[in-house]
Amino acid sequence: MRPRTLPLALACIIMGTGLAAADGAFSWTVALLSILTAILLQILSNLANDYGDSTHGADHIERKGPQRAVQSGQVTAAGMRRAIVIASLLTMISGVALLWVAFGREAFSFTLVFILVGAVAIGAAITYTAGKMPYGYAGLGDIAVLIFFGWVGVMGSYFVQTRQLDWTIVLPATACGLLAVAVLNVNNIRDLESDKMAGKKSIPVRIGLVGARRYHWALLILSVVLAVLFCLINSNSLWQYLFLLSVPLLVRNGMAISRAQDLPSLNPWLKQMSLAALVFVILFSIGQVAAAVI
Repeated sequence: MRPRTLPLALACIIMGTGLAAADGAFSWTVALLSILTAILLQILSNLANDYGDSTHGADHIERKGPQRAVQSGQVTAAGMRRAIVIASLLTMISGVALLWVAFGREAFSFTLVFILVGAVAIGAAITYTAGKMPYGYAGLGDIAVLIFFGWVGVMGSYFVQTRQLDWTIVLPATACGLLAVAVLNVNNIRDLESDKMAGKKSIPVRIGLVGARRYHWALLILSVVLAVLFCLINSNSLWQYLFLLSVPLLVRNGMAISRAQDLPSLNPWLKQMSLAALVFVILFSIGQVAAAVI
């Protein structure tokens, strides 16, 4: 289930919920069900990724990253398929419970829309590296992460609290998504050589190590710029810029990725990038709420 990746699933929910709370709309039940659904989706994605990479060859004997369950034989392929089915069912149950609490019967049209979005999210989680045409092997994982860990996660969790959308929400939603893409990029840089051998055309494989390092800096810088732009547009208080305290963590990660010579040694920086993104989002959310109430 890769617990170290789960904070990333929380980030978009925390940001969307924080923005909603700053606008005066907040429900603990909706927030907790949103968090549960996001975590289950992340677990589902991780299980499917373990299965898919083993099936398609990215998790081979020469891979330098952490040991995977199916590749190592700790879990059989059939056992992992059963786990994927169970995780899918749990995700659907949690998602339906969230929609019932958030909208009830009086907003059935909203429920239908979110059911469709949820079905697409579950499908995307499974087919990232599993199935006959895994889009992660075509280098489309970054786009999917931006969509689901940014736009859908942030704007969706904002909407289930407020039942409305403000176009400016797309700015922090994109910032959150770009930080999630940065986490994926560290992972893909670490696995650059093994992905080449497996025919997995991730962004680092497509643009090379130098390009991937520049791409990483672009993700980090643009995420900060978009968050600042949102605060400038909705300027209320200096509290809104609290997230800037996390910038040194992002810079530290960017420097580490730029200087790394032994790519398989990037595992600690993958975890650091995930935690830095979470800190960024928490500080951003606290800043928005503080600006609204102080």
